[in-house]
Amino acid sequence: MITSADIARAVTAAVGEAAVTLRPDAYAAMRKALSTERSERGRRVLEQLLANADIAMADSVPLCQDTGTVWAWVELGENESLTGDVQSAVDRAVEESYARHKLRMSVARDALFDRSNTGTNTPAFVEVTSRTGAGATVHVMLKGGGSDNSSALAMLEPGDGMAGVERFVLETVQAKATGACPPVVVGVGVGGSFDKVAGLAKKALLGSLDEVSADPEIAALEQRLLAQVNATGIGPAGLGGDTTALAVKVKTAPCHIAALPVAVNMGCSAVRTATVEVTG
Repeated sequence: MITSADIARAVTAAVGEAAVTLRPDAYAAMRKALSTERSERGRRVLEQLLANADIAMADSVPLCQDTGTVWAWVELGENESLTGDVQSAVDRAVEESYARHKLRMSVARDALFDRSNTGTNTPAFVEVTSRTGAGATVHVMLKGGGSDNSSALAMLEPGDGMAGVERFVLETVQAKATGACPPVVVGVGVGGSFDKVAGLAKKALLGSLDEVSADPEIAALEQRLLAQVNATGIGPAGLGGDTTALAVKVKTAPCHIAALPVAVNMGCSAVRTATVEVTG
């Protein structure tokens, strides 16, 4: 049995880690990009981003002043039951973690009618799904406004096919990547339905940047898109160069025969995610 308190403890640990620690795979990808970046200005930006990550970890201070909203995805093992009010428990964990680590509160009470700050960085955005096996896996992402504002979604025609998907991703990057603090990680979702495809794109950002997909078609698509994105010349901080993106990660799903949903969700240069395993 997994309790809401178990999930809350995992969220507390993940928030503390993600806020101050650049993911090791992102750090390594940025270090690798520094060795291949041809733009002098681009190299200076990458050096500053790496130095920033070193300072944040050493001093336990936020990687970025925009400490984001909290997205918590709970994958519950099929052999487990989940008890308690998960949303309330996660909200308490977020409020306490943000206060303890002195993180900026960034949640408005209502998107349209009350833009005042809740003062607690809650509510968190909580999702619970099932997976095989026991225990639970808790993924936490701290998502800044700039990178989330750089998202896009389209309901393409099936006839648009692969070329249409690639065109949409590239057009989105060209239009919006500078606002997402590049070098970015580009999460791409294809399939599902209107309400599900955005989630696919966000979940794609959790994938390890140095891991090649076991599906050769997805692996080829990711490499093709990465080459196209980096050929734009947007570069680190949008100041020009070879490194507009550190990686492109793609997740696909079934969809209606008359649809081809596609979504793009970018992770900024301070991509902040952490995953905690919970045992029953």
